[in-house]
Amino acid sequence: MSELKDQIRADLKTSMKAKDKGRTSAIRMLLAAIQAEETAGVKHEVTDEEILKVVAREIKKRRESAEIYTTNGREELAEVELAEVMVLEGYQPAQLDDEAVTKLVDDAVNQVAVEQGISSEEVSMKQMGQVMKVATASAAGQADGKRLSAAVRARLAN
Repeated sequence: MSELKDQIRADLKTSMKAKDKGRTSAIRMLLAAIQAEETAGVKHEVTDEEILKVVAREIKKRRESAEIYTTNGREELAEVELAEVMVLEGYQPAQLDDEAVTKLVDDAVNQVAVEQGISSEEVSMKQMGQVMKVATASAAGQADGKRLSAAVRARLAN
């Protein structure tokens, strides 16, 4: 079993003993999502890397829900979703700051340029998919895909 999954289960026990209903609920939902990932397709034990992808996906869902609730004037429901996001973010690696994201994107552009046999200035929006693939792999869960995409677009637009 993965270390991260063990940690999540231990945190569930701790939050249940502390009678922290909000945290317990968020962790239970995360474990359910992990179990769904394990049983989807071929049944397998998930790795820490796969768990991080599940965590990122669940955070994205909660943020989108909170945005919809806010738009529709349901602040109390939005607050619940954002509280769950805070719990789930505890399982993600530390997020990169803007400077680190810019450097990561520059490195990805340079790598794609080398692979294509062109200069980094010649990399254009045509290669965005290739740059995103390299950048996403390099970020390894330390930057949101939306944030990476915006940084890549800004870099390739110049």
